[in-house]
Amino acid sequence: MSAIVDCADQQPTQILKDRAAGPAGRVFGPGHRWKVLGIGVAANASFSATFSGIPATAVVLRQGYHLSNAQLGVALGLLGLGVALSELPWGLLTDRWGDRRVLLIGLGATAAWLFAMAMLVVPTGTGIPDVTLLSASLLVAGLLGGSVNGSSGRAIMAWFRESERGFAMSIRQTAVPLGGGLGALVLPPLALAFGFAAVFGLLAAASALSALFAWRWLHEPPAQDQGNVASTAVAGPAPLRNIEVWRIATAIGLLCFPQVAVLTFASVFLHDFAGLGTAAISASLAAVQTGAMVMRVWSGRFTDRHGNRRRFLRSCSALSALAFAILWVLVLASPAMPGGQSFLIAALPLVLIVAGIWVSAWHGVAYTELATLAGAGHVGTALSLANTFVFIGFFLVPVAIPGLLHLWSWSGVWLSAAICALIAWPIFLRQA
Repeated sequence: MSAIVDCADQQPTQILKDRAAGPAGRVFGPGHRWKVLGIGVAANASFSATFSGIPATAVVLRQGYHLSNAQLGVALGLLGLGVALSELPWGLLTDRWGDRRVLLIGLGATAAWLFAMAMLVVPTGTGIPDVTLLSASLLVAGLLGGSVNGSSGRAIMAWFRESERGFAMSIRQTAVPLGGGLGALVLPPLALAFGFAAVFGLLAAASALSALFAWRWLHEPPAQDQGNVASTAVAGPAPLRNIEVWRIATAIGLLCFPQVAVLTFASVFLHDFAGLGTAAISASLAAVQTGAMVMRVWSGRFTDRHGNRRRFLRSCSALSALAFAILWVLVLASPAMPGGQSFLIAALPLVLIVAGIWVSAWHGVAYTELATLAGAGHVGTALSLANTFVFIGFFLVPVAIPGLLHLWSWSGVWLSAAICALIAWPIFLRQA
C-alpha cells in the first residue's frame, strides 16, 4: 500500500510549537482538522439531501409532475447520470487546483442552479413542467454536485494521520445518510404542503450554507507539509492504471446498486406494495439512513483498530446479499401466507431497513482503503473514479427498476439487488 505522508502525521503539539502557517499566512491549531472534517460532512450532507432526498419524494413527484413509473425512473436516473459524468473531471481538477477552489465553485453553482429550479421548474396553477425539462434540470444538478465528493475526501485525507483516517472518512461518509435521512423526513411533507418550489429552495439554501463554511474554514494544510503531501511517491501505478484501485472502485459501484434501489424506489415499494402512508415511509427511510450513519462511524473506528478494512468490506457484501435475499423470499411468500397483508405491513419495512443499513455501512472504510492505495497526490482522482461507478448506479438502477417491475414485480427487484451484492464480494481485495 502507498504511504501517505502529510501534516496530520505530526503530533498536534508539534503543530502548535512550529506555528505552522497555511497558504495565506494563517496559523492552524491542532483542532483545525476537525473543522475541515465538519466542512466535508456539511458539503456531503447538503448534496446527499439532493440526490437522496429528491427520490424520497418519488410518490409526490410522480403525482405532482404527472409522471409514469418509467418517466419517474428516467428523471431520477438522470440526476445520478449527471454526477457519474462529472465525477472524474471534478476529481482531476481537485488534484490540480486543490479542494478549496473546487468545493467553492461546485457548491456555489449547485446552489444557484437549485434556486433557478425552484423558480422555473415546478408545477404551478398555470402549468406543469414537461418531463424533459425536469429530467434535464436534474441532470445539470448532478453535473454540478459531482464536485463535492472527491474534493471533500482529499481535504480529509490530507489533514488526518493514518491511524485516524478510517474514522474520519467514515464520519465524513455519515453525511450521505445524514443528508438523505433529513431529506426523507423533511422533503416529502414539504412537497405535499408547499410544493417543489420549497423543496428546491431549501436544497439551494443548504448548498449555499455549505459553500459559506468552506470559504471560511477550508484551507490547504500548512505550506511546508503540503509540499510533503504533493511530493509523496506513489508505490505503484497511478490510479487509472492501478488494477487494485479499479477492483475496489468496481466493487464499490456494484455494492451501491442495491443501495440505490432502496434510496430511489423504496418509497414506491412501501406505498404500492406494502400500503404504507407518507409518514410511515418517511420514518422507514429515515431509519435506514440513521442506522447507516451509526454503522459507518462504528466501522471506521473498528477497522482503524484492527487493520481489517478489506475483510470488513467482503463481509458487508455477503451480509447485504443475504438481507436482500430474505426480502426477496418474503415478497414471494407473503401473498400465499394466511394473513399475508398484515404480515407485509409488519415485516417488510423492518427487513428493508436492515438490508438498507447493511448495504450502506461500508462507505467510509472503502473510500479510506481506496485513497490509501492511490497515494496522496491522487486521492481526488481515485475517489472520483469510485463515485463514477456509484452514480452510474444512480442512473441505471432507477431506469432498470420499472422494467424489472413489469417483468417480475418487486421480487425481481430485490433478487437483482441480492445478486449485485453477491457479485461484489469476490471483487473486493482479500486481506493482505
